[in-house]
Amino acid sequence: MKLPSQFYKPLAIGAPDPYREIPVRLERMIHFFPPQNEKMRAKVPDLINQVDVILGNLEDAIPADAKDAARAGFIEVAKANDFGKTGLWTRINALNSPWVLDDITEIVSAVGDKLDVIMLPKVEGAWDIHFLDQLLANLEAKHGIKKPILIHAILETAQGVKNVNEIAAASPRMHGMSLGPADLAASRGMKTTRVGGGHPSYGVLADTEGEGDAPRPFFQQDLWHYTVARMVDACISNGLRAFYGPFGDFGDPDACEAQFRNAFLMGCSGAWSLHPSQIDIAKRVFSPDVNEVLFAKKILEAMPDGTGAVMIDGKMQDDATWKQATVMVDLAKLVAGKDPDLAKAYGF
Repeated sequence: MKLPSQFYKPLAIGAPDPYREIPVRLERMIHFFPPQNEKMRAKVPDLINQVDVILGNLEDAIPADAKDAARAGFIEVAKANDFGKTGLWTRINALNSPWVLDDITEIVSAVGDKLDVIMLPKVEGAWDIHFLDQLLANLEAKHGIKKPILIHAILETAQGVKNVNEIAAASPRMHGMSLGPADLAASRGMKTTRVGGGHPSYGVLADTEGEGDAPRPFFQQDLWHYTVARMVDACISNGLRAFYGPFGDFGDPDACEAQFRNAFLMGCSGAWSLHPSQIDIAKRVFSPDVNEVLFAKKILEAMPDGTGAVMIDGKMQDDATWKQATVMVDLAKLVAGKDPDLAKAYGF
């Protein structure tokens, strides 16, 4: 185990110093695009202004015979565009794949100075983070990269969930984690073929009430509540960010919004958008409600130093609600920096 005194030291001579805190950025959605597709690459300049994070996907959904083209396409996109406040990420192939070394070495050497985050799939434990951490440090030093490239882990195996706290604490290069429900379902032996979201058979029956044959109400439950909660606790306690991953049913925007909202309320910073229709859903869900923000501002104005207790609109507010209000207002300020309409509605 690395000593605390060594935790923030670069792992290679000439590599940039690790961040002490993750840079503050708005990340309501991580929008995926397939870089091997020329038509999709052509849409990236317009997407940059619509999304908070744009991610070139090299892993699942990219055919084996298109892996090299996807990697080359991502490098082309990274070189050709100015991303401004929009984050540039890539999801590389898994560490046990035949493509991963080329993914890492070619991308860092070509566009490492523009790349913000590498998303690492199927993370099983801290050892996966340590491997990528050391390799990135060596490549950053070799190619003169001035800022550290962060790592975002996908939580999609039973062993990864078991080791979630160790993964979160593995490196100062850690950005956060995303839930990968489809692979996780397979790893756990769950009996579902859905990509995210609920399942109509997963729920509880209401208690019986006396005699009779009246049907008992059935209440569907959230398959992912436990895992999202574990992920959020591990991330937040280590200064990282948690994200809901993919929602695969593009034809059911209401269910997508419900799943995203559950994640938002539980502490997630954003979710993946795999289809353009999900961008606006993520923007709406992961931007705090206007009325909630206005009420939170009242709390902060009434309790400037966060101490004591006050009554606002008939409700008692104290230091705990002051902290909640601070979370809401800080997020609203981030959103306001990118959305003029919401900035006006929030009163900033």
